[in-house]
Amino acid sequence: MIHPTVQKTIFLSSPHMSGKEQHYIQEAFETNWIAPLGPNVDAFEKEIAAFTGVNEAAAVSSGTAAIHLALSLLGVGKGDTVFCSTLTFIASANPILYLGAEPVFIDSERETWNMSPQGLATALNDAAQKGKLPKAVIVVNLYGQSAKMEELTALCDQYEVPMIEDAAESLGSSYKRKQSGSFGRFGIFSFNGNKIITTSGGGMLVSNDAAAIHKARFLATQARDPAPHYQHSKIGYNYRMSNVLAGIGRAQLKVLEERVEARRAIFERYEQALSTLPGIQFMPELEDTYSNRWLTAMTVDEQEAGVSVRELIEGLAFEKIEARPVWKPLHLQPLFKDAKYFPHGEKESISEQLFANGICLPSGSNMEELDQSRVIHCIKNSITAKEVERKII
Repeated sequence: MIHPTVQKTIFLSSPHMSGKEQHYIQEAFETNWIAPLGPNVDAFEKEIAAFTGVNEAAAVSSGTAAIHLALSLLGVGKGDTVFCSTLTFIASANPILYLGAEPVFIDSERETWNMSPQGLATALNDAAQKGKLPKAVIVVNLYGQSAKMEELTALCDQYEVPMIEDAAESLGSSYKRKQSGSFGRFGIFSFNGNKIITTSGGGMLVSNDAAAIHKARFLATQARDPAPHYQHSKIGYNYRMSNVLAGIGRAQLKVLEERVEARRAIFERYEQALSTLPGIQFMPELEDTYSNRWLTAMTVDEQEAGVSVRELIEGLAFEKIEARPVWKPLHLQPLFKDAKYFPHGEKESISEQLFANGICLPSGSNMEELDQSRVIHCIKNSITAKEVERKII
């Protein structure tokens, strides 16, 4: 094997350019549309709305900004509560704090690793009995897999609580042939550098409520009132996407389906090569859903595999391969140590189990098969070496 010092690094999910981005960037420069508005912004919004099957979309500076705007539009403020998936990146919940509200975290379930309808039902019932329902429920589609939207939507409708679908990782995924991000009152996407398509940094807020999206654009441009001078009656934000970055997004969107196919193929190669190893199980795909497989995630039973997630990640890192643990549940984060948490079952916290045993493997759509073989070989070696060691002992 080549010594790790001369091997190239295999990243978890690096940007993958299509080669068509320069056309839109050059057009922006030639027309001097460099500001956070312009033809690319307008077109990118329309193209995302059409792709996801919603009425309107607003291009913003990040997925986090999109969540912040969605919560603001729903009137979230000090003293309110917002329910949120616990197994997610902290950006899903930080905007709750921006507005002075309190997050309440909901556990995952095994079939999707996403928000547990059972946990949400318990939380909503508890809130109803106390006379303080949440102002919103943020449902996250983890690693590209859609949550159980039918059950979750039914619960939100029953209690008349609006849903925000955090589809930051799931653009191109679908649930019962309906595009991810098109459920609930608002949907949000992220175009960060590691996402399935990227604008370098950026996000999108989508909704069938056209008036709300128009208001989002107003809030995202410092909430400037229609007046000949600079007049402001509301708190606004500097959240609009630049015309240059929107051009990158337009080119990326044209190859989205290819990127999804590539990541699904990567997942399938991992599953075929590793699923027969002891203690290895891959993130499931719920029936009648289609995941973009943004990241390939699996769990490792240390007793069966003879190796821990930490040891696997360290072994991969030695070979210059980037891998990561599954997201640490937000209810376990120091920032949210006082937040309320509703587990999937009375004595069963699925998110904590997934965090303890989960690992995300390199999944970039630009990863070559030879590089993936390197990852597979390293994992097999780690597990086989432990098996041999146990037999000797």
